[in-house]
Amino acid sequence: MTRLSSAFPADRAALVTFITAGDGDTAANLDALVAGGADVIELGMPFTDPMADGPAIQKANIRSLEAGTTTADIFAIAAAFRARHRQVPLVLMGYANPMTIRGSEWFAAECVKAGVDGVICVDIPPEEDAELGPALRNAGVDLIRLATPTTDAARLPTVLDGSSGFLYYVSVAGITGKQQAAQASIEEAVARLKAATGIPVAVGFGVRTPEQAAAIARVADGVVVGSAIVEIIAKHGADAAGPVRDYVAGLANAIKAARG
Repeated sequence: MTRLSSAFPADRAALVTFITAGDGDTAANLDALVAGGADVIELGMPFTDPMADGPAIQKANIRSLEAGTTTADIFAIAAAFRARHRQVPLVLMGYANPMTIRGSEWFAAECVKAGVDGVICVDIPPEEDAELGPALRNAGVDLIRLATPTTDAARLPTVLDGSSGFLYYVSVAGITGKQQAAQASIEEAVARLKAATGIPVAVGFGVRTPEQAAAIARVADGVVVGSAIVEIIAKHGADAAGPVRDYVAGLANAIKAARG
């Protein structure tokens, strides 16, 4: 069992949380996610053209880049997190250019050195797996793929091939943080995906309230929350850790009670 595979318990959904590296006091905010009850943490790699992200995460990317955050900084943040939290899975989420510009083998090796468990690359489709996938798999780092409402039965096997850790179901055909899919459509999609794979299925995009998280937690293996947390960081700046912890705790408690 890897850190990531063991983070999805059989009796409840896992809470997967996202923040952008270099936006605010990242170390304190990461610790706050853990203290609030996050099971898996996604750490966003800031990028100049975050095409899948809505306004909240776009602005976080800008704040981070304007503060001078580099790829080396992100790996240093990850390594320090791993030293403080030995068992909490950490996933890097971002775009192809920062992950491949120095070579995929370099990136995979840096992930291993920093204690990163998995990678989500938004803009390398599975048909172009050779760009990053083999290097990550050879290094023992999970490549987490995205499925969407438009991923049909013909393409799903390609998405799943080489995917590990968990499958991230993007519940809306749009950008992060703006809207949430109808619960019935989420339930139908999760059932279809779980019938096709044995890896956990986590649902994200648009999840904001404990009630929304609980509804998804009753059918999915994981619930992903990002933009709402990033907005708390935008509001509170360097003092965001406390509000982040409290917000995440509310989500975690709702998820734990969802199947009770």
